[in-house]
Amino acid sequence: MANQLDELNPEIREEGLDTNVIVKKIPAEVGVGSTIFEILLWVCGIIPGVIFLFMKINAKKHFDQLEQKIQRNASQIDNFLEQRVMVLQNCARLLDKAIELDKSTFENIAKYRAGATADADTARIELGDRVDTMSRSINLAVENYPELAAHREIADAMQQNMYLQREITAARELYNDTINEWNKDIFAWPTKKIVAAKNGYTTRIPFVASKETKEKAKGVFF
Repeated sequence: MANQLDELNPEIREEGLDTNVIVKKIPAEVGVGSTIFEILLWVCGIIPGVIFLFMKINAKKHFDQLEQKIQRNASQIDNFLEQRVMVLQNCARLLDKAIELDKSTFENIAKYRAGATADADTARIELGDRVDTMSRSINLAVENYPELAAHREIADAMQQNMYLQREITAARELYNDTINEWNKDIFAWPTKKIVAAKNGYTTRIPFVASKETKEKAKGVFF
């Protein structure tokens, strides 16, 4: 059998490849085969059927706990986002610039944390993008007036902003790791996939960088 990947005769994509996260939730589904599998377990005897029943109970418990972990990870991101918004608003006042967030921002943060929105994952990403835009506006103001950077309160605020951004990035990595575990487990046949399909579980969308952020990453910095 020939090598599936031949490094000596590669297909080269000269223009490179820009990958993107597909924002699509895929449901966990099972067919008739899974139903037949469960019936056969009971046909083989009560013990196999009971054992599989307990396995499904444990699988449901696993998903319940994983869902709570996702909520905790998401709440941590929200906490850092809220702190960052406050720091940036204080910095904006110091700069005396008309940089404001939508007045519903803090209400939305509370909703995301409470899980009161139908699609909190997407909404949280959009909020993060708006905060990033605000941060760039303030950075631009400081760059345009270098003497402002020497102002101690402004310097402290910008330092806090950088720290919180690093914390948000780390929290998003942790969140994405948990999302990856969820997305993998709902397709683990037979037990977890059967339980996931019965409860209508779907894959979850990880955090992704905005188009503007990705474009800026391609720029020249030095």
